[in-house]
Amino acid sequence: MILDSLRYWVTEMGVDGFRFDLVSTLIRDERHHVDQDHPFKQAIREDPVLSQVKIIAEPWDMGPYGYQVGGFGQGWSEWNDRFRNHVRDFWRGNTSGVGELAQRLTGSPDIFDRNDRPATSSINFVTAHDGFTLRDLVTYNVKHNGANGESNRDGSDDNRSWNCGVEGEADDPEVSSLRHRQSQNLMATLILAGGVPMITAGDELGRTQQGNNNAYCQDSPISWVHWDTLEIWNDQTELARKLLQLRAEHPVLRWDGYRRGEFLLDAKGSR
Repeated sequence: MILDSLRYWVTEMGVDGFRFDLVSTLIRDERHHVDQDHPFKQAIREDPVLSQVKIIAEPWDMGPYGYQVGGFGQGWSEWNDRFRNHVRDFWRGNTSGVGELAQRLTGSPDIFDRNDRPATSSINFVTAHDGFTLRDLVTYNVKHNGANGESNRDGSDDNRSWNCGVEGEADDPEVSSLRHRQSQNLMATLILAGGVPMITAGDELGRTQQGNNNAYCQDSPISWVHWDTLEIWNDQTELARKLLQLRAEHPVLRWDGYRRGEFLLDAKGSR
């Protein structure tokens, strides 16, 4: 039934790929062990339709040994939460040196460069549908989930965010300028890194959830994408547009190999 459904979405609806939520759950065997050679994976690999589309894993679940980042092999791309965590930490000044940043910028070869997997195996992201938006990441140090009705107990406390000195929205022009710059730093790092960038809708125009990092239960202005932020956050929108254009125009920015410190040559063969 699952395979028939997936094929229908491809052949009849024009979908060009799938992202499987908490996919480790789908490949557990009768002993509840995660099986990377599970019949589900084999069926996708052997299917003449599904083997030709994008297959993306959220490579973990809540069960034992469910964290499987880097383990899905050929034909799969994976959400790279180590990219998210380190890039957030780097731009809030909570890292030492640039060694790991170099790994993340070059497609995370320490995670994915095995069994002839390309750098496009890494789905890079800074934010997702869960958690803070990009604007909130530079506006709040802690979650503000009171509207969810659970006394702020829901949602992650590991946000790796920095409010630039003031919790919540602020009129101080210096704080505002710093937040815009930090947002642009994060967006540029995401788009220019090796791998595949995943941008959460609205991050390019300053979308906010008012500090709510678990807004799945809100069908309200908290979770909607508001275009009225476009004027104030136009600098972010223009930066994202220019960076995406650069990525599209220059293959070196979307190369599926891994950088290893080799020299880059220009058209004349010069370093």
